Amino acid sequence: MNQSKVDFQPFEYSYYDYSDWYSNNAEPTKPPKEIILPCDPTVDEKLFNICMASASLVAVLVLAVLARKHKLIQGFARGSSGILSPANFLDQTQQKGVAMAVFGLIFSKLSMLVIAPDPLPFVKDTTTESKEYMKIMAIFYYPLLYFPLMVCGTLQHKVGYVIGMLLSFGHFGGLVWQKFDCPKTPEIYKFYALLASMPQLGCLLYLCVQFLILFVKGPKTDEDLDSSYYTMYVKLILRKKSSANSSSAADKQTLLQRILEVPKSYIYVPDKVFCFPLKLAISAFVSFVAIYQTALLLVVLVVPVLHIVRAGIDENIAFLLLGFGIILSDDRMEVVRIVTFYTWLLEVCYLCAVTLSLLISLVMLMKSMICHRTNLKGLYKGEIYSIYNSKKTIRPSRPGIVCWMGLTGYQAAIVCVGMAIQTVVFFICFLFLVFMVIIPVFYGRNMMAFEIVGRAWPAWVTLLLVSALQHVTAKFAFIKKEAGTRDLNNRESLYLLTYLLFLINTVMGLIAAIWRVVITSLYNIIHLGRVDISLLHRTAEAYDPAYSYYTNALRVEISQSHPVMKAFCGLLLDLMVEGGRIGQRNKDPEEGIQENGPNKANNTRRIRSRWQLMYTLVHNPSLLGFRKHFQTTQTAESILNGTPNHTAKSGSRREAEKPAPEPDQLAETPTHQEKNE
Repeated sequence: MNQSKVDFQPFEYSYYDYSDWYSNNAEPTKPPKEIILPCDPTVDEKLFNICMASASLVAVLVLAVLARKHKLIQGFARGSSGILSPANFLDQTQQKGVAMAVFGLIFSKLSMLVIAPDPLPFVKDTTTESKEYMKIMAIFYYPLLYFPLMVCGTLQHKVGYVIGMLLSFGHFGGLVWQKFDCPKTPEIYKFYALLASMPQLGCLLYLCVQFLILFVKGPKTDEDLDSSYYTMYVKLILRKKSSANSSSAADKQTLLQRILEVPKSYIYVPDKVFCFPLKLAISAFVSFVAIYQTALLLVVLVVPVLHIVRAGIDENIAFLLLGFGIILSDDRMEVVRIVTFYTWLLEVCYLCAVTLSLLISLVMLMKSMICHRTNLKGLYKGEIYSIYNSKKTIRPSRPGIVCWMGLTGYQAAIVCVGMAIQTVVFFICFLFLVFMVIIPVFYGRNMMAFEIVGRAWPAWVTLLLVSALQHVTAKFAFIKKEAGTRDLNNRESLYLLTYLLFLINTVMGLIAAIWRVVITSLYNIIHLGRVDISLLHRTAEAYDPAYSYYTNALRVEISQSHPVMKAFCGLLLDLMVEGGRIGQRNKDPEEGIQENGPNKANNTRRIRSRWQLMYTLVHNPSLLGFRKHFQTTQTAESILNGTPNHTAKSGSRREAEKPAPEPDQLAETPTHQEKNE
């Protein structure tokens, strides 16, 4: 008897005909196979990247010349350092779509670099020894390649929008052309490169449309301190809220409404008077792209392999199983059908596990956005203990800066790892459910799990009866109600029952311990991709690196972009601008003297404003380190959250005991300039 030789080519879907195997001992005929060869698109990858990199460099130089020539640095940067800064990540009112799309584009490119044969497009046929070095260079190359797209969105000038639109159309057109020429690739799965590039195509298409819309509408001038968002936020928090109406409305909720509140708590609804910080918005979008890329990779790594295995099953599988002492049937064809069916069940269980992990990751992402908003609003109000287990100072620090810079990448990586672990655990659970419960019940055989449970039914009945006995006696025999209070009753019987049920409660404690491990593991696995909650106890949150990363990043975000602080700074700038305009209006351009001198009321108002500004600057934590007095007399221990501790030194204590002058007194005291006048 000749032995069949099955040639397993990667990702080839073929089924061999073994019907005449035992009839004439002939070699089975093989159907034609689909062989996918490496494809070279018309738009060469190396030439395309050289052209786009050169165009990006020219675009940056043109934008730099525009910013310098027309003095657009302030309008361009919006609080950033200059043209080398891609965006002001601490501005909550700016356009977030461009930055989110560029970050999603870079992450999609990074996810494909992991398995790409040539990580750097300028080098073909990369050797195994140099592939890791090429990956490191590619990690720095692609952010530089897409950097002009961020700059064009931040410039807020029509020339920048035109350049960004041209670059976006160039990247989008080249990528579409390449995928149209070569939709199939031999790596992993024939359509993996096409499916993995879908987020890139979506981000580039969005950038093309967004730059076109910005060019038509014109630059936006009401960002950051010019925006009315901060004043609207202050008005909202200062508005009086009636607690009686809210409590009465909560009491009138029906059971159906309370049930519907549970799914609503996992759906993120944008708030009218709350702008999501740019950094957290980018993190959420990159996490969404990471969920897609991870799910795609999990599917294409396993499902095609299962297809190959199922297509290669023949009658020899009966002899293989017989070697392990497994006899499924006397008919070999029946054995082939059974094993093929079980392989199909493996594929179904795995796809169900991936789908469940995908849905849970999306739900957890929306829940994280809701939790981000709650945490930000709480920290805005000073609720430190809702986030931190101890009293913390909301100010920048070295770990805080590091965590704030890497929060987006950190969260994306955690989402990917969490989704992979969830898929493995859910796959094992589905296997147990299908092969140990559903299949045995459907066919009525191999019911090992039910047999084990059935043999121990006296123990289960005893545990249920004892548990019911304890609950019933605790409610009706051991608790007495008198005059609206509760107390113990029948204490002797309570002591006797406690002694008699000691061993039974030990067994119940064993079951509770196993159930505790299962619940804790499932909870941690489901929430593994979230960084806004800690998977450890409240007292051990500092040992959770993901949660510690998140809380340190929030400290930087709150200290630098507090809405109330920015509303106050905006009002001060408006007062300074109005005061400068009034002063210029009162001055004579030729004589250099005032036509009408300020009266006493205006003088008092001006001095009061100066005193308030001086008081604000004195208590500004950011300016504390620049004062000569505190540099020579104060130490780091005597300063808490930017406020000097005057009790640390005797000299500063005497200064603290001096009463601060009132604004009215300062207004009545003429300044040195006024005396000279």
